[in-house]
Amino acid sequence: MRDSRPIPTGNPVHDVYEGLKEEIFGFRLLPGDRFRESQVAERFAAPRPAVKDALRRLEREGFLHAHPRAGWALRPFDFDRFEQLYELRLLLELAAVQRLCDAPLGVDLTPLTQIWLVPAEERVMDGRQMAALDEAFHQALVRASGNAEMATVHEEVQAKIRILRRLDFCSPARIHTAYDEHGELLRLLLQRKAPQAAILLRGHVDTSMAEVRKLALHKLASARREQAHNA
Repeated sequence: MRDSRPIPTGNPVHDVYEGLKEEIFGFRLLPGDRFRESQVAERFAAPRPAVKDALRRLEREGFLHAHPRAGWALRPFDFDRFEQLYELRLLLELAAVQRLCDAPLGVDLTPLTQIWLVPAEERVMDGRQMAALDEAFHQALVRASGNAEMATVHEEVQAKIRILRRLDFCSPARIHTAYDEHGELLRLLLQRKAPQAAILLRGHVDTSMAEVRKLALHKLASARREQAHNA
C-alpha cells in the first residue's frame, strides 16, 4: 500500500473508507494490490473493528475482495460492469427528463441555471470541483423529477461509478463541453422539449463513458509502469 492523507473526521469507519477510496481514485492502490487489515489499521491509526467495517463496505461496493488468511486485494476494473451501471444511470436520467417535461406546473430549475448558464470566464476549471458539480447536477435533475425512490437508486449508481467519472474532467476541453451540454440540456428542459433533451443526454453520457474508459486504461498502464520502475 502507498501513503494516503485522509482528513480525520472523528469517525474511524468513515476515515478509513474515504482514505482507501482516495487511494483507489488516485490510482495509488492498483488492481491486484494486496494488503492486510493490520496495515490499514496502522496507516489510519484506526481500531481493527472500524477497519473491518470500512473494508466490508468497499467489498460490497465491488472494489475489494477478501482472501481467506491472505488479506484483501483490489479487484480488477470490470468495465463491463461499469458500462452496465452507466446504462442504468442513463435510463434513470432519461426517465427523469421525461417526468420533468411532463410536470403539469413545471419545475424550478433556477438553482441549476445559476451554476451552469454562466459566462465562460466564470466556469469552474478545477477538475475535482468540477466532478463534484457534475455529479450534483445529474442528481439534482433526478431528484427534481419527484420520484424519491428513483433518486435513491440513482445516487447509489453514481457512488459506484464515481471512481471513473472523476477522470472525465482532466482537461479544460472536457470541462467546457460539460458546461455547454448541461446548459443546453437545461434550455431544452425549460422549453419542455423531451425528445431533443433525451437525445442530448444520451450522447452526453455515452461520450463520458467512452472518455473515462480510455483515461482509466491509460492511467492504469502509467501507474503499472511506475510501479515496475520503483520495484
